[in-house]
Amino acid sequence: MDPDDTNEFSELMTRAGLGIDEAAGLLGVNSRTVRRYLNGERKRVDRLKIDRLRVIANARCRADRSGGFRFIDLFAGIGGLRLPFEEIGGRCVFTSEWNRFCKETYTANFPESADSDHEFAGDICPYAEKPETVPEHDVLLAGFPCQPFSIAGVSKKNALGRPHGFLCDMQGTLFFDLAKIIGHHRPQAFLLENVKNLERHDGGRTFATIMHALENELGYHVRTRVVDSSPWVPQKRERIFMVGFRERTAFDFDELAIPSGRGPTLRTILDMEVEAKYTLTRHLWNYLQDYKKKHRSAGNGFGYSVFGPDDVTRTLSARYYKDGSEILVKLKGKRPRRLTPRECARLMGFEKPGGTEFRIPVSDTQAYRQFGNAVVVPVVRAVAQLMKPHIADLLALDGRELFSARQNEFLFPEPSVAI
Repeated sequence: MDPDDTNEFSELMTRAGLGIDEAAGLLGVNSRTVRRYLNGERKRVDRLKIDRLRVIANARCRADRSGGFRFIDLFAGIGGLRLPFEEIGGRCVFTSEWNRFCKETYTANFPESADSDHEFAGDICPYAEKPETVPEHDVLLAGFPCQPFSIAGVSKKNALGRPHGFLCDMQGTLFFDLAKIIGHHRPQAFLLENVKNLERHDGGRTFATIMHALENELGYHVRTRVVDSSPWVPQKRERIFMVGFRERTAFDFDELAIPSGRGPTLRTILDMEVEAKYTLTRHLWNYLQDYKKKHRSAGNGFGYSVFGPDDVTRTLSARYYKDGSEILVKLKGKRPRRLTPRECARLMGFEKPGGTEFRIPVSDTQAYRQFGNAVVVPVVRAVAQLMKPHIADLLALDGRELFSARQNEFLFPEPSVAI
């Protein structure tokens, strides 16, 4: 096959965010043929197939991204912060994520991130040292690494005799890289997300240092709130959100639109039929029961948790791939099972049952890690909607309008007090 055909076919598949099986179905060929196209084993690719793939790629890439505000997505994971900010009219101009498997999932769901005019960086540190290399932006989004501040992360590092928080060279100091980028570009607003324990880490000194840097050193007006995800999804997951504006605004976290009444239960995200491989083996189930019994007798609360369809689960963690013990699904007359990656996508709000599927191009192990480290999308959506009129007001001061490329409509600036 002509190498140019191979490269073009591969590039269009990446831009369209297609896996081999999905591409095969859309092009009317079998998966083996697609693999041969990608590997250059076929003498040529049918030009009609390439043209069809180009149409799909162009349709999946947002055609009009000239309007709206510009934002950057740092420590992006699989794009949980990006989705809601595109919905309110944002245009992502820079992404940073070091994990190659997260990048694979991110690119599959945001094909335009693979375009030449969108830089997808790995390590953010070199950019923090030269912040002028980061594109100009109006809003900065960052779910900066939480392991140094989480209860589990701190406990593990203490047990290993390792430093944590800002003493953790690998991750704890990444907040200061964010601060350097904010200080250089002075974006109109930012949204930072982390674990609830950030407030209490090191007796509150870590959080005080962060707030001092944002408010006193950088001069931003910052509001924070810990939000539990259970009103939106059947999972108890508390995270702290920090919203900052360069100019004083009427932004008030007390006005966050939280669904009233009883929240959804597990049955809303479960599949009726699930492969047998997700049911725990007899050996693993016996091990988890013995482990819990041992710790219960010692007065500890460690161990598995089993949930029924009318329950709300514990927090999904990145370690879920190991044994699934924190969220096991009750099966009548059988051993419990893990959630599937698709159910995890729903538990984190990346999709709704029967809705558009979030693409999961990676293995189950990597998918569990990614969803366990992700944000709950509907929670971020509520925060983004609360920020929207204030971002619009700031854009209006510059003579700009807030344009939603996803909804293909103008969102005219509203007064800051009207939510």
